[in-house]
Amino acid sequence: MGLLEGKVALVTGAARGQGRSHAVRLAEEGADIIAVDVCEEIPGMPYEAATPDELDETAALVEKEGRRVIAARVDIRDREGLSTAVESAVADLGRLDVIVANAGICFPAVWDEVTPENWDTTIAVNLTGTWNTVMAGARHLVAAGGGSIILISSAAGIRVQPFLVPYTASKFGVRGLAKAFAVELGEYNIRVNSIHPCAVDTPMGGGRVLGIIGDALEAHPKLGGMFANILPAEKAQSSDITNSVVFLASDQSAFITAHEITPDAGVTEY
Repeated sequence: MGLLEGKVALVTGAARGQGRSHAVRLAEEGADIIAVDVCEEIPGMPYEAATPDELDETAALVEKEGRRVIAARVDIRDREGLSTAVESAVADLGRLDVIVANAGICFPAVWDEVTPENWDTTIAVNLTGTWNTVMAGARHLVAAGGGSIILISSAAGIRVQPFLVPYTASKFGVRGLAKAFAVELGEYNIRVNSIHPCAVDTPMGGGRVLGIIGDALEAHPKLGGMFANILPAEKAQSSDITNSVVFLASDQSAFITAHEITPDAGVTEY
């Protein structure tokens, strides 16, 4: 029997990368899955967006584990649409026990090259979208008698990293959301924690992202050490972060709430 047998988990940004890894591993541990992703391009984003086919592939991988899955193409910035999708899925699957607010975006740039549009979009997706996700699902956890909410932040939500002003601001905000929700939802036996990974080998780190950061480091080499890990690993794999997600989703973390979990190779301490 898996660690999450009989439970239902909502995962945003589930079409690929960390989100897919989280969804499939939670299914391996016995959970049915509500998989959400917008699956469309966001203007100006320096890497390719996930596709509907990728979301379908995630759903197929969950079903391969013998679990039920409901996949929905929803923008987490659309609070009403997200709430409707979650409501419908919970009605079909019977309950909701775990929320993994994973969806997020990144527009790297030197501070004076950040556009108002990129700032607004980053805050809308990473911070407001995370709030929308909790608001869409938390009452179902209350109805279930408790559960776990896991907000995916970043090492940049604990220790400032350069050339990521909007991203860093949003991820510090996600960290604050976790603590604020933990305080008020604790009486319902709901735990809320944030996860703060180092760089992860996902499409978000592809496209033009590395080139933008590389150019910025050439102009500002003193800041390069801020990306250094203690462990001899440049990037984590999605599965490394998923291990922390499964731990927080399961009863193994029953006494952990309002905390930051840092599968970060030590970057926040270096």
